[in-house]
Amino acid sequence: MALVVLLALPLAATAWGIAYYLAPVSQRVRAPLHALLRPSGAVGQSFGVLGLLLFLFMWLYPLRRKFRWLAWTGTLGDWIRIHAVIGLALPVLVAVHAGWRFSGLIGLGYWSMLLVSLSGMVGRYLYGRIPRSRTGLELSIEETGSRRRALVTEIAAALDLDPVAVARTLEATLEPPPARSLGGALRRLAVDDIQRWLAVRNLRRMWSAPRPGQPRVDPAITAHALKLARHEIALGQQLRMLDVTQRLFRYWHVAHRPVAITALLAVLIHVVVVVAMGQTWLR
Repeated sequence: MALVVLLALPLAATAWGIAYYLAPVSQRVRAPLHALLRPSGAVGQSFGVLGLLLFLFMWLYPLRRKFRWLAWTGTLGDWIRIHAVIGLALPVLVAVHAGWRFSGLIGLGYWSMLLVSLSGMVGRYLYGRIPRSRTGLELSIEETGSRRRALVTEIAAALDLDPVAVARTLEATLEPPPARSLGGALRRLAVDDIQRWLAVRNLRRMWSAPRPGQPRVDPAITAHALKLARHEIALGQQLRMLDVTQRLFRYWHVAHRPVAITALLAVLIHVVVVVAMGQTWLR
């Protein structure tokens, strides 16, 4: 919902000024909306200020992760979700500030911010492939196994099936462990997402089919069981890939940090230069 709200503002502004944004640069200065939508205009710069504030807010997440005494501000899971939402919305917010033109100082800040956003998507994907509790803390192998067993028991109880048979059915959806190469691991993560979807589709047909001498299972119960099965299969895939995924996540951290710092410096330089040149209504 937060992402929808953050994207609705710049997309609405873009729709409102679409004629201006599509016009050649030489014609924009004579457009009625130029004073509002140019990067230093009231609307354009408002989006720039909002983007800057959100970008700086994103830097609070590393502090929350590092200092445990900040736990009162929310769980790590909540923080990573907020971090991801802002990272997805920022490129669109800043694009409106830039007038959908990315050259000069604005382009420097924009492309660096976009690179951080794309890198963040990769990190968020890897983060989600490591078993975690609802608070965002990483689960141990034993905790993950216990959670899988609990899910199997809940599925069996919901569908009135033998837990052993359910466990075997779900285990059969898992492919053998891949090679330990990082390239092979990335491919396997992507393939696992597809295979999990296919497995749940097959389970839907299996568990929705009428059983001899028994009433048809309530579709709502089947849907709930499939949701649990999707989670159990995901945990099985994650557990099988845990070692290599953790290595990938560590490498991503090493690469993401200098990119993020570079983007921060580029954005701050852009802000300082713009303010120094007086190209702002913030006087």
